[in-house]
Amino acid sequence: MRVGRTGLARSAVPAAFDTGAAAYDRLVGANPGYHAHLRLSARRMRIPDSGRGLRLLDVGCGTGASTAALLVAAPHAEIVGIDASPEMLAQARAKSWPASVHFVRTPVENLAAAGVSGPFDGIFAAYLIRNLADPDQQLRILRALLRPGATFAAHEYSVRDSVVATAVWHAVCWSIIIPAGSLLTGNSALHRHLWRSVTSFDGAARFRQRLAEAGFTGVHSETMTGWQRGVVHTFLATNPGREDE
Repeated sequence: MRVGRTGLARSAVPAAFDTGAAAYDRLVGANPGYHAHLRLSARRMRIPDSGRGLRLLDVGCGTGASTAALLVAAPHAEIVGIDASPEMLAQARAKSWPASVHFVRTPVENLAAAGVSGPFDGIFAAYLIRNLADPDQQLRILRALLRPGATFAAHEYSVRDSVVATAVWHAVCWSIIIPAGSLLTGNSALHRHLWRSVTSFDGAARFRQRLAEAGFTGVHSETMTGWQRGVVHTFLATNPGREDE
């Protein structure tokens, strides 16, 4: 797979995740704070009443780490996890989940065709938006799936606004992520894509603007702790629309 200046061709990303699926949980488990930061982003959604009576969508759920984070924040909600990579989704489905959690194999671009329809009371998208071919269109589609007043949260890398964060990202990728990924999977394409896709993605200010342009209101972001301060952020936004939009 050819990794260009912005990473892999977006149509090739699911296949790259298929290749890395078996080792994915081991790799992210070695990242200090990975799971805690996902839980922090899910908590920042402020899902009411532990999710009782609510439906949540986990877009790009991968092996289920983000789904688990949502489940901690909203243990009584119905959670639908979707992903385009069959191998990543197989890893997720192999884990133990309550009956309120289920998974659907589909790219985010084909949600309706896969039978995934709103309204949802919250949408969580972890490490997804920079991997989409048309993020603006998909953000508008995701907003339309939300109930009025419901929250969209993107847990995402964004380093372009900070020289320090960019330098940290380069260092971590080339000293840890790419070598470890290559060793465990025998292929560096996915992890070189990760490096490139992050460095070419929106800065935090531009992504907040992108969310506002997609029709969200109350757009703001908060960063993480530890080495991921300024590197990973929770972007939060509200759907102000009507039920009949």
